[in-house]
Amino acid sequence: MLLLLAALPGLFWEGGVNTAPALREAGIKQIQVPAARLAEWKAVSGISAEAGNLQGAVKLLIPTVNYRMDQASASRTPWLVSNGWKFLRNPKGRFYYEVTGKPSAIAAAEALCFGAAALIKVDATTDAAGLQPLAEILEFSSGVHQDPLPPMADFGFVDDGSPAAGEVMNMLVRTNLLFEIVARPDPRFKLTVKLGTKEYPLTEAKNPGVVAQAVRGNLTDEKRSVRIYGSPVVVARLTGSAGRVRLHLVNYSGATRNVDGIRVRVLGQYPKHQLAAAGSAGLELADYSVEPDATEFTLTQLKTYAVIDLSR
Repeated sequence: MLLLLAALPGLFWEGGVNTAPALREAGIKQIQVPAARLAEWKAVSGISAEAGNLQGAVKLLIPTVNYRMDQASASRTPWLVSNGWKFLRNPKGRFYYEVTGKPSAIAAAEALCFGAAALIKVDATTDAAGLQPLAEILEFSSGVHQDPLPPMADFGFVDDGSPAAGEVMNMLVRTNLLFEIVARPDPRFKLTVKLGTKEYPLTEAKNPGVVAQAVRGNLTDEKRSVRIYGSPVVVARLTGSAGRVRLHLVNYSGATRNVDGIRVRVLGQYPKHQLAAAGSAGLELADYSVEPDATEFTLTQLKTYAVIDLSR
């Protein structure tokens, strides 16, 4: 349980105790503060405070979607700013976001999706409208992450630590190609991706999209554990074992817009399901279908973050 709690995101707050009313109004119940402010915050009722420290932590990009409407190109696919590959490369690392307003909720959702220990530093002058979505995700996390499951992957990726490998992993995450970082080919996987080989030459690694497309072709869509239809701004991760899987879905455009009508395909037969979606009480899965090799359903709306438990 201690390890689980350490992996949940938290709010790093540098404001003084005079900001407590704004935190309470937003629904914030727990914060991490600089050690010098801990004593004064311990005397504040209704808000639990612990000492936090950003020293040595890696600063992350603000997760979002860039639509690049001002650029002419053959592809209109939105560009996702995601930190998922950084979490996979350094699963024991310490991270933090520096973000203001509603995107803080996307940051918290991303960290939850990848099981990362990340602090979210929000400016103490941020208004309640920005803190409320964050509080919603933090509250949601305490209810759906009480029994962590191991991550699932469809292939191995040999990470040589290079920037090129990082860019390729970034593209794999953004296109929902599930991988596990390995030191060498692992017999658990029929497919291993290693840059610099005949199948994945370094010249192609300059264009990560080309590599991702090659990986997808070699893996085949039929063998992908998760496929998302209907939205290029949703990132999925899958955890599970022994006839039970948990699907995590993050809407990277959640700070500005909901995603409606996502069709999802999960490899395997799972007649039982349970949905939990942050800020969307009463939401249900539609057109649920269990096929011989896969389970399909429609999530009618995704606000920011949803967790779907599937079981036999």
